[in-house]
Formats: sequence, C-alpha cells, structure tokens
Amino acid sequence: MELNLRKMRFYSGGHQGAEAEFGHQAERYGIREINFVYHGQTPERQRGATILSAEALKRGDISMEIVSLRMGRTYSRETEIRKVIQTIFHMVNMGHQVFSVGWIQPDDTVLGGTGWAVELGKLFKRPLSVYDLNQTRWYTWQDGKWQPDLPCIDHHTFTGTGTRRLTQAGRQAIVDLFQRSFGKPPGT
Repeated sequence: MELNLRKMRFYSGGHQGAEAEFGHQAERYGIREINFVYHGQTPERQRGATILSAEALKRGDISMEIVSLRMGRTYSRETEIRKVIQTIFHMVNMGHQVFSVGWIQPDDTVLGGTGWAVELGKLFKRPLSVYDLNQTRWYTWQDGKWQPDLPCIDHHTFTGTGTRRLTQAGRQAIVDLFQRSFGKPPGT
C-alpha cells in the first residue's frame, strides 16, 4: 500500500533524544507531528505540541501496581511518573504502529519509561518494533518474542519513542527507518 505522507500522523512526546529525532525525520518528510505533553512539561520539539488536560490525562490512567508488575520494577516518583504513563497512553492509543529505541531487557521489557510504550504496544496488539542499542539492530514483537527485523513504517498513524540518551547508532537507525519506508526526503 502506498502511503500518502500528507495524510500521515506521527505521535510522540517530543522529548530530547529518540523522540526528537523521530520528530525531526517526520518533519523532513512532511508528516504531521503531534507531541502530547502535560502542563509544566517542556519538550524539545514544540512542533505539534498538544497539551493534555487533566481530564484527558485521566483517560490514560492505570494502576501503578499494574505498571510495576508489567515492567518488573517499582517507581519512587509516582506522581510525576503517572503523568508520563498517562501521556504515553495517548501516544500509543493514537498511533497504530509503534517504534522505539532503547535497551531490550532479559525479561523482554524495554528499559525506562520507553518500556511502558512498548508494553502498551504489546497489550494493544500494535505492530511493534524496537531498535536495541546493545545489539544495534531492530527487533519486532512477533509470536510473543522479539524477532530480528528491518521494519518499515507502513501505517498512516505511528508512534515514535525512546531513550533520551540517543546514541549515533540509534539516530542512524531512525534515519534509516524513514528512508527504508519512504525513500529520500522530499526536496533532497
């Protein structure tokens, strides 16, 4: 299926690192960018910033006990992390396909807040791919496990998230994902 770049929507949080690079690439290709944030947050990317109201944040609420069990870890700053988790819900809920850059853990979760986006992708049964910074390669969640893959963006709505500590290999993986999916950016 040929995708119309002007009809596409990219959802993220616009934070430094992977999310900013996903947003930069979306902008290069003319893809509409929506960055979900909450009051008091200052993302690196302001393009498409959409402030979630308290009511909207509540729609993404989930028990921190469930998050802790699913992620295999506990969270000390529950009030702050709750807003992050609520925001991530909106990103994954809106984007049909989910891409992340981070570190896949032995328990098949992904390190950090990024991991919640990955877990929601699994729960929502979204096409889900992670670029693992340790293995320096893409993996796609299939049949209940991570499979090596070279994914493409093949849905009109997608989510891009990941670590704030983006490496050059991770940055290049995002650039390559867009080029593999759409060819060279328009006008280059």
